[in-house]
Amino acid sequence: MHGSTARETVVHSGAPGDEDAPLRILVVEDDEGDALLVREHLADGGLAHETVWVRTVDDALLHLDADCVLLDLGLPDAMGLGALQRVLAAGAPPVVVLTGLTDTDAGVEAVAAGAQDFLVKGDVDADLLARAVRYAVQRRRLEDTGKALYRSLVRAAETTRLERALLPTPVVADERIEVRVGYRAGRDGLLGGDFYDVVERPDGTLLAMVGDVCGHGPDEAALGATLRTAWRTLVLADIPADDVLGLLERVLVAERARPEVFTTASMLAVHPDRRTADLYLAGHPVPVRVGPPSALLPSDCRGRALGIPVGGGWPAQRLDLGASWRILLYTDGLLEATVGDGAQRLGKAGLLDVADSTMLGTAQTDGSITPEEDPLLGRMLSAVRVRHGGDLVDDAAVVLIGWGA
Repeated sequence: MHGSTARETVVHSGAPGDEDAPLRILVVEDDEGDALLVREHLADGGLAHETVWVRTVDDALLHLDADCVLLDLGLPDAMGLGALQRVLAAGAPPVVVLTGLTDTDAGVEAVAAGAQDFLVKGDVDADLLARAVRYAVQRRRLEDTGKALYRSLVRAAETTRLERALLPTPVVADERIEVRVGYRAGRDGLLGGDFYDVVERPDGTLLAMVGDVCGHGPDEAALGATLRTAWRTLVLADIPADDVLGLLERVLVAERARPEVFTTASMLAVHPDRRTADLYLAGHPVPVRVGPPSALLPSDCRGRALGIPVGGGWPAQRLDLGASWRILLYTDGLLEATVGDGAQRLGKAGLLDVADSTMLGTAQTDGSITPEEDPLLGRMLSAVRVRHGGDLVDDAAVVLIGWGA
């Protein structure tokens, strides 16, 4: 009858390597005898399957949750390529045209329109039909896998471009100031929860900072990017250096996903005379005055981490830098790199040693320096990676600024 639907399930053990689940095959055929013959061919072909038989395209559109469609081109409600086009437009699974039409051009046109195969009823036997169905299903699965892989690669490329755009470019007008930056994320991607920036104000004050959002993952990376942007905005707005970290904490509290999230930061404000600077520490590792010999800067004035609900601010530590200096700001991903048998960490002493060997050109590296990295800091990060024995687990951001060196 017009509009009727018949369902039949035939399960065979199949050959080794066949799919365990029966294929769902939609047979779209208005002739009952031809439909019966198709189902017999599928059964004789040893194909584990379940068939649904409908007589019209309208009915077929209600049963497209199948693995394959066997479609006649001469149906009561659609003729020729119109039937195929309607089924494909509705999002059909792979379609094998099975028709009485013997026109060779019709077959070419059907495949060009999107059919996986074109078979003539009078020329089909059980093996040919079963093989055509298997091939059609596998080709579609390969196509879907390829499309999914392509979409994944496109998304990965877009993410990389976005993360690269979020990495800041230092804003420094004085060409006599040495500015180098390096960054490696401890997760898949370019950007992690660590952040950095360097900005020179119109009065000649140079501000540099590094920060570390506790935790790992995309949420921390997003928060780090937000805090970095907020820091640059505050600096460009000429907010006094003594007030920057307090305002940055307000941004952190407003933007963090959980109340326990905190951030450590280190900020250096080099005065226009280039001989003195103010150091601000918010629960962060002390910067290094790079040698050789390298040494930690004085850290008599230390403040709490941002986002921790306890009293205290971030007093400035006045530094006398002299006529020639290099200062390295970094995040604790370097200090926490394990070395040796993994029971020890690189620590401050190890970092000072890496800094000295890098400056002397004797650091052992593994060639992992990326084109985006500053060569000097890239060698330093690579030297830490060698001592660690592979990729760092935590994010690592480093900023080197210098004068007269």
